[in-house]
Amino acid sequence: MKKRIVLALGGNALGNTLVEQMRAVKTTAKSIAGLLRDGDEVVIAHGNGPQVGMINMAMELAHKSEATIPFIPMSVCVAMSQGYIGYDLQNALREELLDRGQSVPVASIITQTLVAEDDPAFQKPSKPIGSFYSEEEAKEMSSRGYDMMEDAGRGWRRVVASPKPIDIVEKDVIKALLAAGQVVVAGGGGGIPVIAQGNHLKGVSAVVDKDLASAKLAEIIDADYLIILTAVEKVAVNFRKDNERWLDTITPDEAQKYIEEGQFAPGSMLPKVEAAMQFATSRPGRKSLITLLEKAEEGIAGKTGTTISL
Repeated sequence: MKKRIVLALGGNALGNTLVEQMRAVKTTAKSIAGLLRDGDEVVIAHGNGPQVGMINMAMELAHKSEATIPFIPMSVCVAMSQGYIGYDLQNALREELLDRGQSVPVASIITQTLVAEDDPAFQKPSKPIGSFYSEEEAKEMSSRGYDMMEDAGRGWRRVVASPKPIDIVEKDVIKALLAAGQVVVAGGGGGIPVIAQGNHLKGVSAVVDKDLASAKLAEIIDADYLIILTAVEKVAVNFRKDNERWLDTITPDEAQKYIEEGQFAPGSMLPKVEAAMQFATSRPGRKSLITLLEKAEEGIAGKTGTTISL
């Protein structure tokens, strides 16, 4: 039976630089194309942490070095990252599908995510973006006014506000494209964060977590599966300890228990598990899967990955 799937691509599916990204999306396209063999409807969401950080830093440096170059707000940087990541993804996927004899249109949608103006996240930046830095480099950046945070033992990164997604503005466009048999790239980088001021949507300086935004998008378009693709095949408790245990199938209640135990690193596995729980509890029958990109088909078949469902 045909399924509606939202794929949330992690950073490992995109690389950290333009050259890495162009290589990575070719491999990514092969895995995604495999999911389309059975006629499933697929929406591809993706992260943008390294890319939006690079764009924002470059724009700030340009503005500081040349007064005629305007300051570019974070919301516009997110839009720019959606454009150039979507460009690479849709072209790589189109080529892969044509090589397989599948003529399926692929379209990237500049996507806005509605957030609340009074979201407390604006007072406590927590979303890592950009490159990793040493502690010494992080201290120097902090002295220049940047908020910095250690990221799951991997180094220090700049952090920005990460408000919760309330709605996906372009949801009806996405539904229409799916109904027309197209593959859709949407919600890139969690979507461009906007607040509503009457009929006007105002961009705000933030980055919405792409996994939580993907869960909201999957819920709104009535998807059957949310597949969160990351750097590990399964979710683990007691990660990298002697008593490490990989999880196959868990309930939202079990996931919540592990969260309360502090089993999942903030900025890493924690938002993925929270997003998976959010979607799985939004309606009976919905399933979330966390696994490797190249294992997505096996995960749907129940052969690997961590499935969260009621």
